[in-house]
Amino acid sequence: MNTFKKATLATMMAAAVLCAEHASAKTVKVTFTAKEVTLAVDNKGTKYDAWTFNGSIPGPVVRVKEGDTVDFTLVNPPENKNSHAIDFHAAQVDVLNEFAPIKPGETKHFTFVAKVPGVFMYHCGASPMVQHIARGMYGVIIVDPKEGYSKAFPKPDREYILVEGQYFPDAENYKAMLENKGWAGNLINGKMFHYDPVHDPNASQVLEAKPGERVRVYFVNANINMPVAFHPIAAIWDRVYINGNPKNTLYGMQTYNVAVAEADAFDIVSPKDHATNNAIVDHTMGAALRGAITVLMNKPDADPNKGKGDQILLK
Repeated sequence: MNTFKKATLATMMAAAVLCAEHASAKTVKVTFTAKEVTLAVDNKGTKYDAWTFNGSIPGPVVRVKEGDTVDFTLVNPPENKNSHAIDFHAAQVDVLNEFAPIKPGETKHFTFVAKVPGVFMYHCGASPMVQHIARGMYGVIIVDPKEGYSKAFPKPDREYILVEGQYFPDAENYKAMLENKGWAGNLINGKMFHYDPVHDPNASQVLEAKPGERVRVYFVNANINMPVAFHPIAAIWDRVYINGNPKNTLYGMQTYNVAVAEADAFDIVSPKDHATNNAIVDHTMGAALRGAITVLMNKPDADPNKGKGDQILLK
């Protein structure tokens, strides 16, 4: 085969691959509504004047595939009192345009291509940002790798999302938040000791898996000021995917430091031959004993639905 034919064939093959990638990519429409509501921040029902996306802390889970286009709309209803915005850490756009705040009664629309695989935080970027995040305007977007699962990135048996945030009861005092003053608790998916009946008898849920299953935890540090020493008590992280990207993999980690606004993925595999329990904690003791402890029960009769479908973030 002459040089011209080889070059032509190579070009055709590259074009075919590119066409296949475009064909598999899709547009995912996502709409958030900023809601200023009162929510419970612990298992006994303590109320808090929260600012949220779609009425919950954290906001909705967004999950797309690498290469997909996110078609996003933010609605700020006229009954709200504050401007709000969105900052997707998975987006590469213009901070002064797409991430600009909108007033009550306004709507913001933009699109972006999820070009990098991993797990990312999103949050409100309106001023003062510290207050908007502390009051609950944060969540997670997962960008699955276009290559799918592999030996280097095995398919998990179950997946769970855990988002940690600091709780400041005096929600109006954003200047104190900047100095880390008034911090009274740590929320896991919106509540202190959300999945920890050991330290809080009012807790009614735990994470569940069967012995020997691979459980993947997507963790977001939505704290205002504090990194998280993420540790599985009575276990070792089998793998840590920095930023949730399979290309950034660590093995056999006891604790991994997650910076503020960072998100990572963690695999834990329990022993196959008997039931066990783990406590997934922020090993910063001030945070753990203020609410950042999650119990994972590995038992033969584990709920078959937990950690799958819409139960990767337990309400």
